[in-house]
Amino acid sequence: MRRWLGLVIALLLCVRVGAAAGEDEDFGVAPTRALRVIELSAPTPREVPGVKTVATAELRLRLGEPPEKRPLLFDVLGGEPHASLPGAIWLPGAGRGASFDDAVQTQLARVLRAATQGDPGRAMAFFCQGTKCWLSYNAALRAAALGYREVYWYRGGIEAWLAAGEALAPLRHAWRRPEAER
Repeated sequence: MRRWLGLVIALLLCVRVGAAAGEDEDFGVAPTRALRVIELSAPTPREVPGVKTVATAELRLRLGEPPEKRPLLFDVLGGEPHASLPGAIWLPGAGRGASFDDAVQTQLARVLRAATQGDPGRAMAFFCQGTKCWLSYNAALRAAALGYREVYWYRGGIEAWLAAGEALAPLRHAWRRPEAER
């Protein structure tokens, strides 16, 4: 009984930290199934159509699962190499592009097929800086359009992870930006 009580208290504290980080803030932006191609550093909707939004507390729990069930983490923030969530694969440019049939989509399809070993049911989470970054929104839409069924959008991103007191680590791998993005 004490163990369950401790778990409940810990989860409540995690939810409170996530809320404090603003990862669930409602900016009044409507979700869309279209890729956003302008103003990518702007307030985002609270959800992505066809994708599950995950908060810090839930992501932390999911990352504690056995490796084969743990979601793959994809950091789509652009710019220079940076510290990120432990174990994240860096995909700069994956949230850019103009359509679901461009060079970005083709390259993302190859990378996800390799990372998931061809399993469309493999869990994956996309994130970037925080709630005012459309890059992860777009990348999650792209993965869903490719037929992946366990796509998560970690809306709070690096900012919420840090606000929850979690540590960052060097990025594991990085892809080469698609030709259209160079």
